[in-house]
Amino acid sequence: MSAGAVGTLGIVVLFILLLIRIPVAFAMFAVGFAGIWALNGWNAAMGLMASETFTLASSPELVVVPLFILMGNVASATGMSRRLYDAAYAIVGQVRGGLASATVIGCGGFAALAGSSVASALTMGKVSLAEMDRFHYDRRLATGVVAAGGTLGILIPPSTGFVIYAILTEQSIGRLFLGGVLPGLLLLLAFLITVTIICTIRPDLGPRGPATTLREKRRAMLGALPVLVIVFMTIGGIYGGFFSPVEAAGVGAGLVILYGVLIRTLTFAILWKSTRDSVVTTATVMLILIAAHMINPFLALSHIPSAIGEQIVALDLSATGTLVMILAIYLVLGCFLEGFAMLVLTLPIFFPVIVELGIDPVWFGVLVVLTLEMGLISPPVGLNVFIVKSVAPKVPLGDIFVGVIPFWIAMLATLAVLITFPQISLILPNTMIG
Repeated sequence: MSAGAVGTLGIVVLFILLLIRIPVAFAMFAVGFAGIWALNGWNAAMGLMASETFTLASSPELVVVPLFILMGNVASATGMSRRLYDAAYAIVGQVRGGLASATVIGCGGFAALAGSSVASALTMGKVSLAEMDRFHYDRRLATGVVAAGGTLGILIPPSTGFVIYAILTEQSIGRLFLGGVLPGLLLLLAFLITVTIICTIRPDLGPRGPATTLREKRRAMLGALPVLVIVFMTIGGIYGGFFSPVEAAGVGAGLVILYGVLIRTLTFAILWKSTRDSVVTTATVMLILIAAHMINPFLALSHIPSAIGEQIVALDLSATGTLVMILAIYLVLGCFLEGFAMLVLTLPIFFPVIVELGIDPVWFGVLVVLTLEMGLISPPVGLNVFIVKSVAPKVPLGDIFVGVIPFWIAMLATLAVLITFPQISLILPNTMIG
């Protein structure tokens, strides 16, 4: 059997394993190991498994993963997400659709602490869905805004998606984090505009919340201020050259823990649970990365990525045309594949083409991560939709998918803006100090 045939068979087997719900890391690892064994021998497969596992486990830049995850877990467990939501609620809650807008703002703020779309959707769903139900919000709007708002967790830094992209493409984690700041804020604004349009056309879908006094607004803002300061110090520290991403992660996690102690919401039991959850999540990310470093050499040995890359180049499209075609492929794959699996399987194929065309890797990374976000709310996989379903079990799954449609369109419009104006993604990375 030729190398190409073995590679094709491996990809087919991988898709079958994913379809029958085998965990992504195990599926990729099994196919990668078996493929290298078939093409290069048992010793090569065993040697690569040992060397790549040790190399990744001892990689200092990956320390950002457990620290930022711990930062988000502690923030969630100690009620900091509630403080962010309350501040947004106090400012915009009294306008039509205000509770939905407050949910979007709360998701954006929590995303800057958690770096996880699933954590953002789950946490803000628990905080906001009961409030929107109390004021008789349309359940499609309520659940849709939580599912869509949660996707901000993978774009607004710190982002696990950016870390994995950086490792797979050997790019700067700090530059990618900064590249996601303005696009993340732009997407947040697009979601707010979407809520406003929906509630202007159909006021009954998002009734006004209760008005708050100036004193209540000030108290809510003061409650959220320390959390915002922590976010500013971590991301601003990277931009100003004061911290590396690893140091920023340590500072952020330390400040969140310290703040939890000072406001007396962080107990030893909560810290232990947050630490344990962080270890489990980190282990999942590490397994995916180890599996990626098994399956990518297998794909390289099969020559499939280079063959597909040559076919793309042979189409003789412009750089922008090629970029749009690649992103369209990501949008389709996002309907069926988990985001990290898409990164691992496609970057060996598409990234060399992007580099050859002279497209900035940071800009491309932001666009790819945004398309991964769209996959999080696209049927039939739509992970964030299922997360919201777990928080709101009485709402039919179909209603949640209907609710996310306007926000999916807003994400597509944001993607078009970022393709047209790449400097939105590049201005901060290109002006960062250090």
